[in-house]
Amino acid sequence: MDNQLPLAGLRVLDLTQGVAGPHCGLLLAQSGAQVIKVEPPEGDWGRALGTGYPGRQNVLSVVYNRGKRSLALDLRQPSGRDIVLRLARQSDIMLESNRPGVAQRLGIGFAQVAAINPAILYVSVSGFGQTGPYAERALTDTVAQAYTGLMSINLGADAIPHRVGMFVVDAVTGLYAFQAVQNALLGRLRHGGGTARHLDIPLAQSFSALLAPKSLEFHLEGGQPKAPNVPAGSFRTADGWIAVTLVRESEFPGIARAIGQPALADDPRFGSFQARAENATALFAILRQAIVQRGTDDWLARFQAEKTLCERIFDFGDWLADAHVKATEGWVSVEQPGLGPVPHARIPGLPPARGDEPRARAPRLGEQGREILAELGLSDGEIARLAADGIVRLPDNETARAAE
Repeated sequence: MDNQLPLAGLRVLDLTQGVAGPHCGLLLAQSGAQVIKVEPPEGDWGRALGTGYPGRQNVLSVVYNRGKRSLALDLRQPSGRDIVLRLARQSDIMLESNRPGVAQRLGIGFAQVAAINPAILYVSVSGFGQTGPYAERALTDTVAQAYTGLMSINLGADAIPHRVGMFVVDAVTGLYAFQAVQNALLGRLRHGGGTARHLDIPLAQSFSALLAPKSLEFHLEGGQPKAPNVPAGSFRTADGWIAVTLVRESEFPGIARAIGQPALADDPRFGSFQARAENATALFAILRQAIVQRGTDDWLARFQAEKTLCERIFDFGDWLADAHVKATEGWVSVEQPGLGPVPHARIPGLPPARGDEPRARAPRLGEQGREILAELGLSDGEIARLAADGIVRLPDNETARAAE
């Protein structure tokens, strides 16, 4: 199966940590590339976030390292850096997520890698990019949500700006990085040429690109943009929550009829998207008072009868159990060592990895270290010395073997 995937045969060296860079590496691996994940002996710092599971795993490592091979290596040591350069020489793509200048100081920056591999696609994922006054500043997902303006439009009922409860900036940046790599590969295929390229993918710019309509709206409306499709939003029912939205003017009368107040459609306060935005407080008060009187199933039936866009607000257990998700294979079960069968959401456009396919599971920290080093020509004795010196970390069950 893997040799039929679009990137089969490409070699990727993934030195990234966290979510953004590893997400790009995941997408490359799921597209058929051979991805070697190099992380510190203590592991990618992303492995320490949240609940830990056997094999030094957590949900981030299990998701974003699927299909990769793991080598735990100390890049602070000259012999560790030498191994990375030997791997880079054999790679088509290299991913790194250090602050600008760090990779160069380690001896594995773009210019240093391009000198030994003049065709490398070198991808740098960072907070603010490789240049500019903020280049050396760190940027985490939460801070990026604040910096890019996302929190300013994600106000709760308490009128307080809130963060989105997942690593959304990192995830989007990984998608943009993957897109940039695909574009570079396609450009080589169509126009020829294979000189080294440095792709600069900042978190801040990636998410700002996603939010482009909001920044344009702010500019054109003098800093006071109105909600585009009031009364879209979430509403408490008698036994849960639903989300209701509309995208055409003609849909509002259906909402009014569904709540038993058809006259609202003739009220001049609510006669257009603009009018409803100007009178949103009054309209939401009416809707909330009505919707809380009935149960979720009742409202779904009423709104759907009016062809109103609505849905109950799922938790992730609801999504996993949903009949449509199951029928369309929205997730597949993968046997992850140490965790048993776990659900993985299917990546659109790619066949899901199953069973024993290399793409299916995530590696333990350093799991393929011995075989990767052997492929570079290192002997068992050399690998044992690297492990004894703490430069390479092998899985716990190989520690005794390395010491022999």
